[in-house]
Amino acid sequence: MPQPRIKLVVTGDDFGYCPQRNQGIVDCFLAGSVSTVSLLVNACAAKHASDLAKRHSIPVGLHANLTEGIPVCATLRRTSTLTNQCGFFHGKMGFRQALQKQQLSMEQVKQELRAQVRLFKELTGHLPHHMDGHQHVHVLPEVREVFAQVLAEYRIVYTRVPVEPALQSCTWLPAHLHSFYAQVEKDALDSIPVFKRFGIRWPEVYLGLSTMGQHMSVCNLQRALGHVTSTCARQVVTAELMVHPGYPSQPQEGGCGQGPDDFSQSEERRHELNVLLDPSLMAFFLHQRVHICTFKDL
Repeated sequence: MPQPRIKLVVTGDDFGYCPQRNQGIVDCFLAGSVSTVSLLVNACAAKHASDLAKRHSIPVGLHANLTEGIPVCATLRRTSTLTNQCGFFHGKMGFRQALQKQQLSMEQVKQELRAQVRLFKELTGHLPHHMDGHQHVHVLPEVREVFAQVLAEYRIVYTRVPVEPALQSCTWLPAHLHSFYAQVEKDALDSIPVFKRFGIRWPEVYLGLSTMGQHMSVCNLQRALGHVTSTCARQVVTAELMVHPGYPSQPQEGGCGQGPDDFSQSEERRHELNVLLDPSLMAFFLHQRVHICTFKDL
């Protein structure tokens, strides 16, 4: 068998968000187009997700969540810099704004991350195979240091560094997404020295910002992977593709305590699922010697 050109981890994010999401991710795993998942332990269907993972022997990592829903740590539910007056996390942009204003306690961030690792182990029976951040929170200033400390403490080897090749050339992305992704990439690049210092590893290439939701297509995935093979001189390249497949959430069913968001209830999740189940995508992987694998295979 020819040596693969790309060893590709395909990670289904937001596992546990709702039963519909869980089933869609499992369908992709059984079809061979998703190889691992990232579990939201504070989501309403986390137990359902962990049961499915055990049934189908799905490799599971932790999708550390500091932005959506309520904390896992009981102490932080009563009073915390991480939550608003209603007891919920501040949200994707609210968390970033509070961090910029130096209003967040990094000790409380560490408490919550540890609590999520412990709950993950209770649900799955093992420590996470990898650990990344919901809405890329793990690469933010200050948070990245605490995140790396927790990974080292629990000997979790792999994380995600969301820096995507040729992202700026993706003309189909609207300006607000380009701006947000540019900041994500800057934070991710600044995280690399921190993660290296703690001996944390990640695939050499990251993909997924330019192919989320309606922007995912077989053509766009081919373009992204083609760019990797054309610009990397090494015989074998390791990469991670972040995906969000699933069937649309039902109103009032899903989320992390506040109900499902608009993206989760939209058809964009099903669109990603349909692309990942397209036989032409798997044929492309085979033709281009893309080997779908897990973090442990890297």
